[in-house]
Amino acid sequence: MATFVLVPGLFMGAWAWEAVAAELEAKGHRAVAVTLPGLAERAGEDAAGIGLASHADAVAEVLAAAGPGTVLVAHSYGAFPCVAAVDRRPELVSRLVFVDTGYPEAGESMVLTMPQLDLLAGVAGDVVPVPKEIPAVHGVPEAEHDRWLRLATPQPVRTVTEPVELSGDWLRVPTTGVFCLASGLNVVFARSLHATGMPRFAKLAEPGVTFFELSTGHYPMLSAPLELADVLERAADGGGRGLYDS
Repeated sequence: MATFVLVPGLFMGAWAWEAVAAELEAKGHRAVAVTLPGLAERAGEDAAGIGLASHADAVAEVLAAAGPGTVLVAHSYGAFPCVAAVDRRPELVSRLVFVDTGYPEAGESMVLTMPQLDLLAGVAGDVVPVPKEIPAVHGVPEAEHDRWLRLATPQPVRTVTEPVELSGDWLRVPTTGVFCLASGLNVVFARSLHATGMPRFAKLAEPGVTFFELSTGHYPMLSAPLELADVLERAADGGGRGLYDS
């Protein structure tokens, strides 16, 4: 049995992982879905006082409660607080799984690494407003899309502008990347990054680093929860392909 800690991306809370968590638990695992400060049922908290460090603190607290051997799953923006939390307590995490996202380096923020999202364009006060829709390319069923629109909450702006603090200790932890093909990410793209020779991409080809591809879009917990749960279970056991495996 494995313990999975599931951290969502922008605008979402623990609710986004309900189907994945249920499937993991049906397989005999423990699944802990996280709502970060200022989001979902925690949206009443003071957004002005919540930054990326607040989210990293929240993930670190959940990891400490879960204990050693945890599989930490980070979707999209969730990579930032998850990497920061693992950097503090790498001994608690057996594997860090990135779902349709890359990993930041010290001093980077989400708005710096993902300028194409233009997150600050519609900022209202201390929060980034919820987008009007999930693009159809991501394959989210209508009912799940409607639920997302109903439950999504604005994102505290400092969580996407505050730079992540890292010592590099997290790099010792085995990782798995789950690429969602409709987003344009795949193993071939990861190989091209590694081939640049840039130090930040060296980890992609290390032993213990594996990859999966899913034929869906950026929200697999909504569009393909059973398939994602299966991949997470296999990742926990070290499954998946290496960067240059055929």
